[in-house]
Amino acid sequence: MEIPNNNVNQAIDSLKKGEMILLFDSEDREGETDFVIPATNTTPEYIYQMRKDGGGLICVAIHPTAAQKLDLPFYADILRHTELNGNGKTLKKLVEKQGDIPYDSKSSFSLWVNHRDTFTGISDRDRALTITQMGNLVQDAMNGKEVDISYKFRSPGHVSLLRAAEGLANERTGQTELSVALAHLAKITPAMAICEMLNGSTGLALSKADAQKYANEHGLVFVEGKDVIHVFNSSLNQETQPSQ
Repeated sequence: MEIPNNNVNQAIDSLKKGEMILLFDSEDREGETDFVIPATNTTPEYIYQMRKDGGGLICVAIHPTAAQKLDLPFYADILRHTELNGNGKTLKKLVEKQGDIPYDSKSSFSLWVNHRDTFTGISDRDRALTITQMGNLVQDAMNGKEVDISYKFRSPGHVSLLRAAEGLANERTGQTELSVALAHLAKITPAMAICEMLNGSTGLALSKADAQKYANEHGLVFVEGKDVIHVFNSSLNQETQPSQ
């Protein structure tokens, strides 16, 4: 399939090679740029770059099909259904309500995990191990294999798992869905390590212009969410059209 957007095409090529890219969601959402790299290609060096030059939360975005096979719940549902001291009323009050999140209707947070072979789980080596092994597990799940997340992982841990919405970029346009949509376009394992880029001076999200400057200085592809959505929807339309 020919990709009509050059930046998306370059991003797909980079991800196929296991390279990092920068992904901006939109001005009318979080207005954030994330580091994005396939989970299976994440190394301690990439973890160091993300925490040093990004500074946000290092997470793994997972395709909804794999999340379902791995029995990954939304964390809000865990709080909603937890019973402590006979009721769990306090935990239920913590669950996000409509309007709590100014840029979306719900979050994609699921479990926090460490691989069972990690020590503390927070070191660059430990987080890289957790993320790459989670990528391998997602690959098994997408290939139809029987998967048991508890065999190699424990919770709580230091890596946050994010469960992408069922419709991906058609249902929700967060970094979770956009990164998994890129994985779909690249035909790679749909488990993506992501991390927000923050401004060390203001404490806010790094501006789009500064993120683009960083991309140029470090030889990284910069791609915008609106372009990813356009190409993703075009690819879905082509996939659903009957063959001639």
